[in-house]
Amino acid sequence: MEFPMLSKGQNVSLPAEVEQIDVVLGWTESEVEVDASALLLNAQGKVRSDEDFVFYNQPESTDGSIRFLGTSGTEEGAQARIAIDLSTVPEDVHTVALVGSVAEGRFGDLGKLALRVVDGAGYTLAEYVTADATTESAFVFGEVYRRNGEWKIRAVGQGWESGLAGLATDFGVDIDNEPDLELTTGDDSSGSVEPAAPPNGSAGDAPQLVPELPTPPAVAPATPAKARGRGVRTAKRAVKKSKPVEFTLAEQDTWQPARLFSVIGVGTGEEQERRATSALIATMQAMRPFARAVCARMGAPVGVFEGYVEVAYERGETKVIPDAVLKVSRGTRVWTGLLEVKTGNGKLKKEQLENYLDVARKKKYDVVVSLSNDVPASAGELPVEVDRRKLAKVALRHLSWAEVAHEARMLLSHGGIDDNLQAWILAEFLRYLDHPRSGAAEFVDMGRHWVTVRDAVTAGTLRAGDQKAATVADTWVSLSRHLALRLTAELGVTVKHILPRRHGSDPAARNAAVAERLATDGVFEAVLRIPETAGDLVVIADVRTNKIRCRTTVEAPNEGTSGRRLSWLLKQLKDVPGDVQVEAVFSERGNEACEHLDTVRADPKVLTNGRSGDIVSFSLEQTFPMGGRRSGTAASFITSVTSSTDAFYGTVVQQLREWVPAAPKQNEQPRSEIAESEGE
Repeated sequence: MEFPMLSKGQNVSLPAEVEQIDVVLGWTESEVEVDASALLLNAQGKVRSDEDFVFYNQPESTDGSIRFLGTSGTEEGAQARIAIDLSTVPEDVHTVALVGSVAEGRFGDLGKLALRVVDGAGYTLAEYVTADATTESAFVFGEVYRRNGEWKIRAVGQGWESGLAGLATDFGVDIDNEPDLELTTGDDSSGSVEPAAPPNGSAGDAPQLVPELPTPPAVAPATPAKARGRGVRTAKRAVKKSKPVEFTLAEQDTWQPARLFSVIGVGTGEEQERRATSALIATMQAMRPFARAVCARMGAPVGVFEGYVEVAYERGETKVIPDAVLKVSRGTRVWTGLLEVKTGNGKLKKEQLENYLDVARKKKYDVVVSLSNDVPASAGELPVEVDRRKLAKVALRHLSWAEVAHEARMLLSHGGIDDNLQAWILAEFLRYLDHPRSGAAEFVDMGRHWVTVRDAVTAGTLRAGDQKAATVADTWVSLSRHLALRLTAELGVTVKHILPRRHGSDPAARNAAVAERLATDGVFEAVLRIPETAGDLVVIADVRTNKIRCRTTVEAPNEGTSGRRLSWLLKQLKDVPGDVQVEAVFSERGNEACEHLDTVRADPKVLTNGRSGDIVSFSLEQTFPMGGRRSGTAASFITSVTSSTDAFYGTVVQQLREWVPAAPKQNEQPRSEIAESEGE
């Protein structure tokens, strides 16, 4: 599909039928954290109040029309997403400025910057790309504005050197970053609780696979900033940590506590779906932080959540009965979604979803949400294509049970719940999802074409154009995203599955590229980017050799001899298994050397003798056996991929640190001698 490529200052009208858009801000240097924000501006180009500043500490406007959806990774860097409901933007808001800022560095260091506007179905409506930034620490990518009753998008591409706080101040936001004895988490009776940011660890420390975080001291509930007469805080919030309930009075280890959500009597099909739906809705109603986390993935505003199961709607002469109706109230606005649930191997059906879309449009509801074991290969992607005309007034979004479980694990492990009873309820819900009878599996099957495609790869007969190969390729990308979700929940930091930016908006091209690699080389590959680690974690599933290879690359120190650079690495690998391969890459091409770690430990010179140039990087790779069964179930291929990824991260990646040069030394000449020489 063709879409306008905007140049600086150029504008384009948005289609009249489009009411919901996502604005994606992208940059190429993913190591630099860019804080994306949106500002709702009046005719004078100023915010009406501090609540018109939407960013990580205030992720939604008071009317719910603008929402900050967070950041994610791409192969070309990183991106942040902001959702705009054009139909609910207040009349006195003339412009929505789409802005990014950096706490350290400048935008000129970030390479190519991009702004992309997509509709509710994920289709790109306009894009702007620039590399003109220089010394700016705050940058206006573009703006969505109203002109003569029509919405337009303009590419701006201008900035200044004032950072996030200065940026907000220039638009009329009152900033208050003074130290305070209380946390400004905005916890009020409406359940509007800001999510705690995951702990990033100390500088230079990779997140631990099994983190042990101290429980923070209890803090009195905060008074909202506005109520205290202060402005918005741009400082990021501290994390809360839940304490799990422990049962200690059992006389024997075989005693089991009663379960809140029992799997006894659960069959398959409709009963399984009803049980899972009821457990989900009940847990969301009992736990506001969990409800908010799940609802945010559906595009819902912050507010009080209610859910109702199996509500019947009239559609012509028939009845339409979604699995649940979801309601979120915020002020005078009520957001409504219809939920269609599938468990086990149940597949979503186009006709069923389109019926729900018709009902939602008639009732003026906001969204239809599908929930199944289909893990979307990328955020916003749908497992079933529907008639796009039905998406003009109603959005269609998809969630996987894996994402629901991910949100529960994040809250339990890394903050957001400080009530023991609520922690127990959420743990019980997660225990239910983990049980095979729940039908809410995280990722269990590579699909019905897996065996055929795997055999064709082994025989050398697979061709990239084979439709079955494209189907399996799509499943591999979903598995890769599942790996990122699992590590995110384990580590408490956002792990990104890196894809080329062009593939994020073109699933067909993405699947074709994966299928071509599989047909040509016989391998799948996934790149996972984990904050505070020395290098990306690359997972390679080699179907021809039945091996899983995990690899990471670390930049070598840029000073000292090659021997000293190798010594720097070996000090970090003292607890790493000896079968890990160590490759040294030298500044002069053709001088790479690779040996097993055991060999290098015994004689480090095997990597440096006879090599010219300096070592510029090290690659570490470990090989694991692939599941022996021919099927692609969780007991074979999938388990071998996930267990290999976990093992390599825990034993290798987690141990590595980037090289940090020593501080520059002062002149060793005594100060008295310097003073005397200056006086001569």
